[in-house]
Amino acid sequence: MAESRWRWRWLTLLAFVLVLYVIGRAAHTPQSASTPAKATTPAPSPSAGASVPAAASPYDPADYASQVRVRAHQTGVSAQLLMAILYNESYKPHDPDLERSWQRYKPDASFGIANMHRAAFDEAKQGRDFAHRRWQELPDDRDLAIEAAAWHLHDLAVQLPVQRSASYRKDELLALGYNAGAGNMLAFARGVTPGSQAQSYLDRLHANWAKAGKAVGA
Repeated sequence: MAESRWRWRWLTLLAFVLVLYVIGRAAHTPQSASTPAKATTPAPSPSAGASVPAAASPYDPADYASQVRVRAHQTGVSAQLLMAILYNESYKPHDPDLERSWQRYKPDASFGIANMHRAAFDEAKQGRDFAHRRWQELPDDRDLAIEAAAWHLHDLAVQLPVQRSASYRKDELLALGYNAGAGNMLAFARGVTPGSQAQSYLDRLHANWAKAGKAVGA
């Protein structure tokens, strides 16, 4: 019931922001009836390690499998876990302009295809090759979003105690940490039962696990 109310509230707010976004785009991009339509240029295929501009077309995390494998290997985390988290975080549209419209309405909203909050990004980038990058760039650079998420998972893994409850596997705890924060992750590692929102995230991880593995060839 709590999850249902949360989803309804989120969808209502998203619909409101989407209306504002459409109105704003219409106001700033007038078109003349006499102006011929521009030819559509196919988007280039994403390549590992390259900056990938976000597209307005439907988003499939599997399209970024090569980046996920590269960043997972670079950071020592599971490629299947990283991909499953991208699937978990694909519940909302990832159009850059829409994300920014949403962020203006809700300043603490997350950015990018990995839905990272500013504090998590700023912490993950310390001492890394993207230390000079800004959180505001995440909607426009999907490889940066994947790299930051991979390092965030790496940093969460470092914090996991060797001795922990047998209730959850390491990948499950890292996913819970990604969703609920390091402090809650450590509590779950001690055997604390996740709340409804964290449990819902874990359930979605389980539902996405097989297709995430297929996407990265695990």
